Amino acid sequence: MVSVWRAAMAVVAMAGLVGSAAQTGQAQVPWPTGFHVEVPSTWTPAVPGAYGPDTAVVILGYGLTPAGTMREELVRRLRVGLLQAALAPLSPIIVTGGNPRSGITEAEAMSDWLVANGVAPERILREGRADSTVQNARHTAALMAERGLRGAVLVTSDDHIGRASAAFVAADIAVVGELTPDRVPWFVRPVWVGTFGANSPHPGP
Repeated sequence: MVSVWRAAMAVVAMAGLVGSAAQTGQAQVPWPTGFHVEVPSTWTPAVPGAYGPDTAVVILGYGLTPAGTMREELVRRLRVGLLQAALAPLSPIIVTGGNPRSGITEAEAMSDWLVANGVAPERILREGRADSTVQNARHTAALMAERGLRGAVLVTSDDHIGRASAAFVAADIAVVGELTPDRVPWFVRPVWVGTFGANSPHPGP
């Protein structure tokens, strides 16, 4: 079984993003340490699900265990969020969620997981105060405004995406995409199944 980040890189290769980016060589993409692709600062991928540096990949938190560890549902969100981040290599990643357990917030736990799976720490923005979906949206909106970010791809669970999207729109965030572990894009399916097994949630035919 390959690592999550290797799976994400395979998705990028399938989509043709790495090859397109490497040809131009002007701005450095924030890949994991030791892996950089040179792209122009104005480069905008044409593949569905790929966005530029003014669009954030926003992964919403999920309640931690009393010991401060992540539940499987949150790990599922992070897996698909990492794939989306690979499709949008210029996009910052925002992890949002407070509700600390044993001194650890959801945002801290998510950030640590992403770094452990190959994401450069400087690419991740932590929003660790929210204790509800509405606060996820409001606090993320403030963070995005500070950074000049205009759009968001929301990553959460299938039974939460409708409520989350409504809250983010109400907070004046342009939701340009939605992704859940049960709504993985069709071109991700071979890698998704190969990484997480045939019984893992994946898109239909």
